Amino acid sequence: MRIQHEDTESFYLSQVLYMAVFEVYSAVAWELLFGEFNHFSIVLHHPQSPILVILTQSNSAQGLKNSSQCRIPPNIQTWTIHGLWPLKAHTCCRCWPIFHSDLKELDPELSQLWPSLLKTQSSFLFWKDEWIKHGSCAACVEGMNSPLRYFQICLKLRGRFDIDRALEDAGIKPSCNQSYPYDKVNHALAPVIGDDPGVQIQCINDEKGREVLVQVKIPLSQNLTLGCHHEEDQGAEPTQLWHTFPGHPCPQESPVFYFPINHDRPHQPCD
Repeated sequence: MRIQHEDTESFYLSQVLYMAVFEVYSAVAWELLFGEFNHFSIVLHHPQSPILVILTQSNSAQGLKNSSQCRIPPNIQTWTIHGLWPLKAHTCCRCWPIFHSDLKELDPELSQLWPSLLKTQSSFLFWKDEWIKHGSCAACVEGMNSPLRYFQICLKLRGRFDIDRALEDAGIKPSCNQSYPYDKVNHALAPVIGDDPGVQIQCINDEKGREVLVQVKIPLSQNLTLGCHHEEDQGAEPTQLWHTFPGHPCPQESPVFYFPINHDRPHQPCD
């Protein structure tokens, strides 16, 4: 009986050791699989901005041709989501699948707040692309470990950072003719997006040289709170931060234009 007891005790000890090793291995494997990242950026943009960007990146003829591939759905009347991006993510589980059924319950809200602006790309294909490129990199964060949860978080953040309401409450209304001092725009948005050095209010120069408000970048910690700016992130790869977006921080000394949404002429909202 003593021998049997010792064998049982050895068995349990071996199982405990096995589980401990397994947990360590799993943690290392998870880190290697999904990679580490320092923090997020939630990026919100004016729905007119992708079309204006195309026009500024090309000569006028080519830009006009490319911009004709874009459209603003008639139901879009507010700022929309550009993306929620983990910064400096080394590796991502791009093999993690996503199906339209995963987002069925969110479809109406996503179509309103995160629409595809390309005539040739359905909304789901756009969301799928965002999940593969960015969502799968964030899957190691608690609460984001599925496509549904990732997009739910994105929608909650869009509601939290209500750019439209902040500008409207400050008397900043879309206009083709009226511009606003940068300080007024910054003062209007600061209570909503914070004043962390990593926050960027982005403009582009249109064909007339006007500084046009198009996008807001808000850095967030891994637990999605404000105030996590890291100096070392200034050297992060463009593909991890802004892709090829040509915007720049709105100059503090220049007036800022805030164009209206033009569904009929999205590539020429103010001509």
